Amino acid sequence: MATPMELLTNTIRTYAWGSTSAIAGVQGRAVPSPEPEAELWMGGHPSAPSRLTRGGVEYGLDALVAADPAGELGPAAALGARVPFLLKLLAAETPLSLQAHPSEEQAQAGFAAAEAAGLALGDPRRSYVDPHHKPELICAVGEFSALCGFRPVERSVEVLTPVVGAVPALKPLLDALRLTPDGGGLRTFVAGLFGLPDADQVAVAFADACRAAQSSGEAPDYELAVSLADKYPGDIGVVLALLLNHLVLAPGEAMFLPAGVLHAYLHGVGVEVMACSDNVLRGGLTPKHVDVSELLRVVRFEVMPARPFPAEEPAPGVQVWNPPVPEFALTRVALDLAGGRASLAADGPRILFCLDGTVTVDDGTGPVELRGGQAGYVPAGRREVVLTGTGTLFHATTA
Repeated sequence: MATPMELLTNTIRTYAWGSTSAIAGVQGRAVPSPEPEAELWMGGHPSAPSRLTRGGVEYGLDALVAADPAGELGPAAALGARVPFLLKLLAAETPLSLQAHPSEEQAQAGFAAAEAAGLALGDPRRSYVDPHHKPELICAVGEFSALCGFRPVERSVEVLTPVVGAVPALKPLLDALRLTPDGGGLRTFVAGLFGLPDADQVAVAFADACRAAQSSGEAPDYELAVSLADKYPGDIGVVLALLLNHLVLAPGEAMFLPAGVLHAYLHGVGVEVMACSDNVLRGGLTPKHVDVSELLRVVRFEVMPARPFPAEEPAPGVQVWNPPVPEFALTRVALDLAGGRASLAADGPRILFCLDGTVTVDDGTGPVELRGGQAGYVPAGRREVVLTGTGTLFHATTA
């Protein structure tokens, strides 16, 4: 006999860039939290699987799905014996590292190479910890600020020119970029940055030049550089950051990050869904290992527009994001705008997360209530889920 939606017990990841108020506040816990809380993980990732109770027995969601992939995932079992997506509540009080994620083919090759080299999974030199790609989509809860993809080269040259005069080591790189304002020029510039013999000293000089130029017409860019340099002194990623688009999402807007897009979350709270992977190629703004050769291989050195990823709106208060990947789609339901009721159809497994308010979820086997900060799991095969109540709920499933 099928059981109603099962409540999940989820892991909170504590990282230095997290918030002592955001996740605790959503869950109704005491604020401030003892440590900065960065991410609430909901899914079956083996490093922090959600847990649920079925038939009086507690299971990790990873083990439950692995024991019966077809029954739990339906057609999505073709993607592997795991929940294909990972849902997170992410709270960034300070910037995350500059990073990009590999394609599926790159991840498979990189993982195989790391295994052949005998690098342990916890080795800081290891860039690939699984053979999967990691496309991501994040929906802003409040205003959410990020760097995302390369902006027009001419604009980057315009911003960098006034400050590079005080940093002689950067002048040849900028001159070359000015002469070759395309993807090849961007690749050469970035490779040159990482090849500088005294990159830490160059980064300090660059930050000082930006600090001195903050009263100019390019003040927002220089203020961003100074802010990043204050948090990551001597990090050459501060220069790289000014090559990227600065995107500010309003609440309810989303950003999609396919493979190879260099990005960094700067500040804000969002609900993020991604393919179930941990593969990260870092490019600066971090004390962790930067695998320069692999980063240069993975990053897409092409100019791209900075704009939110469009949502479909099939009904009042309902937004659906369907990026071009099979692992996930994300729906945001504002029940107060939906008249207190919404119906969501899907064939794959689902995780439902209540951001605020009180939402009753009925998947056809009985109603279950979710309050702010709670999440539930529904296996494949229950075509329609009906939501009633108040507040905001996020629904992740396969595409």
